[in-house]
Amino acid sequence: MSDNSDTDGTGAFAPRYDQAGLMTAVVIDAGTRDVLMVAFMDQEALEATRRTGLAHFHSRSRGRLWQKGETSGNILRVKEIRVDCDQDALVLVCQAAGPACHTGARSCFFRSLDGDELIPIAD
Repeated sequence: MSDNSDTDGTGAFAPRYDQAGLMTAVVIDAGTRDVLMVAFMDQEALEATRRTGLAHFHSRSRGRLWQKGETSGNILRVKEIRVDCDQDALVLVCQAAGPACHTGARSCFFRSLDGDELIPIAD
């Protein structure tokens, strides 16, 4: 029987980051529920996201906080933050102001795997 509570039973939000201080964040479209992107959040990114309502992440390549769309204008307005059972991963339900992928695609998940080939997915 599942009680849908957190693992310690208190109902308190207690995010659990990995050894690098990060947790996975899956971004989905608030309307279509399509997966738009996957990124990483540290404590600073999570706090900035909660404070501003705009998705912020930790850039592993740049080693710093970044707001999605800070240069492109393709921001992600966070409508809901869902927390998994272990509090070590999040789903951000967002309204996108443009393409989520740096390639210009609406979603970073614009291909499917067919054997060893990547096949474009038609929108």
